[in-house]
Amino acid sequence: MGRKKLPIWAIVAADVRSPRDGRFIEDLGRYYPLEQPSRVELKDERVTYWLGVGAQPTPTVRSLLSKQGLLLSQHLMRKGRPEDDIAEAVQRHRERHQAKAEANKKLTAADRRRKALKAEAAAADKLDAEAAAARKKAAAAKKQAKAAAEVAAQEA
Repeated sequence: MGRKKLPIWAIVAADVRSPRDGRFIEDLGRYYPLEQPSRVELKDERVTYWLGVGAQPTPTVRSLLSKQGLLLSQHLMRKGRPEDDIAEAVQRHRERHQAKAEANKKLTAADRRRKALKAEAAAADKLDAEAAAARKKAAAAKKQAKAAAEVAAQEA
């Protein structure tokens, strides 16, 4: 799916005998790999259903399902854990993976440019502050010298 240089992958339930881009049983979601961080939209209930009836995900889809916490929830359901414990564990799992994805996020050219401009503006502000402080110090020194000269003139 998608277009040239902008892939969008469909995640589907298909019969193993069907060709790769052929007929499928049900559309389960989309994967947008070029977004930063990559985005996955899934119908969680239907994915869980298909995994429950024996569907075998491809390695790539297995990795996506794992990051979404769906494999974890299925594992905990098989162990007989209560629904609220499963929901809490899946939420912690998703937060951990989301934080990891944010830490590994690649900067785009626009982000790098924005960061460079921000650093340049901060450096310019710092230089302006230093120059203002130097002018203030020079003015105070000049004022003090003038006052000292007046005191010396009065004593003489």
